[in-house]
Amino acid sequence: MKAEIVIIGGGPAGLMAAYAAGLEGCKVLLVDKGDKLGRKLAISGGGRCNVTNAGPIDLIIRNIPGNGKFLYSSLAQFSNQNIIQFFESLGIPLKEEDRGRMFPVSDKAKDVVQALLDKIAELGVTIKTNAPVKQIVYDDQRITGVQLATGETIETNCVIVAVGGKSVPYTGSTGDGYRWAEKAGHTITDLFPTEVPITSSEPFIRDKTLQGLSLRDVRLAVMDPKRNRQVIEHDGDLIFTHFGISGPIALRCSQFVVKTLKKGHKAALMTIDLFPTKTKEAVIADIKQRAEQEAKRAIKNVLRGYLPERLIPLLLTKANLDEDTTSAHLPRVPLDNLAELIKRFPLEVDGTLSIEEAFVTGGGISLKEVDPKTMQSRLMPGLFFCGEVLDIHGYTGGFNITAAFTTGYSAGRSSAAHCQSI
Repeated sequence: MKAEIVIIGGGPAGLMAAYAAGLEGCKVLLVDKGDKLGRKLAISGGGRCNVTNAGPIDLIIRNIPGNGKFLYSSLAQFSNQNIIQFFESLGIPLKEEDRGRMFPVSDKAKDVVQALLDKIAELGVTIKTNAPVKQIVYDDQRITGVQLATGETIETNCVIVAVGGKSVPYTGSTGDGYRWAEKAGHTITDLFPTEVPITSSEPFIRDKTLQGLSLRDVRLAVMDPKRNRQVIEHDGDLIFTHFGISGPIALRCSQFVVKTLKKGHKAALMTIDLFPTKTKEAVIADIKQRAEQEAKRAIKNVLRGYLPERLIPLLLTKANLDEDTTSAHLPRVPLDNLAELIKRFPLEVDGTLSIEEAFVTGGGISLKEVDPKTMQSRLMPGLFFCGEVLDIHGYTGGFNITAAFTTGYSAGRSSAAHCQSI
């Protein structure tokens, strides 16, 4: 079997690469180890498929903390706005939700996947599923083919690797691409989990005091253990689990916890601000006002409705404030301590769940060895990379998937130009 371009992997990057290459009239073959394509795309956005983010390019780059600046060239070719226009041209109307997240109006990821599959079929792209790749065949610094696990070799001089990282392995991302890249001489930077729940051994976590408690519109920060200064902060929602914390802002902070622990620290300190739009003084004023209105009530009851009820006993204990103290006898120092805890509730964390349980893989093929304009290897002509196999990682919320789509488009378009030149 022969093909001008072989794309390995049918996730967001691979499907977009197939579209871009097929658009140029090339004979494209897309192979995938699974029985169906778009599995990771189908589960994105909680099954609703958050296809991109509507923010300006600089916002997109800032929200791809893992080497986002590398994407300037590919975003110039195929931006988030182009992604929106692309899907709407396929008959998938999109809607914008909070923080610029773009979803199909139908709220069905399968509609997005099917539209992509229909488009690449219309362009004549051949699809081969249940076809795990054993190796990319190199000979004298050039690609000669792709060998499948069955022993069959597909002759080609151009390969796009779009197999993802090591996260969410049941979708097919099991790290195969790193091995093929290394065989071509590429460097793989350290792999680590990102967008992953965080673990803690705090007593109130171990005894499940707060398990299942959700906090809305709070601020979560990671502190530098050495300098006692803030490394990163994110506003939004989080949830306490039986092992630590999860939720959007916990996932966003997770990579910074990993990086802190990689420096040799046994634990990292995080803080939760329950009222990020208020000062500590405003919090004290709020509590005093409530106390004055209900002078005979115990402080634990006064705080109900102001703070999450399940959190009140823990906060009062940490503030050295008896929960039955009446508002009329509220001591000044413990009140100050309480306000400090409300603004900077400390949480010592000791790790994250595994890379396989993460939503996104950090690290990957070194970007020093990849042309940012074409996604072509600087070491092996005809070898292209796109998506999460690269050392690029973004936040969820439409950012990481934008990196996949834009690099996929660049790889597909550039591989077609490469084939037409040889």
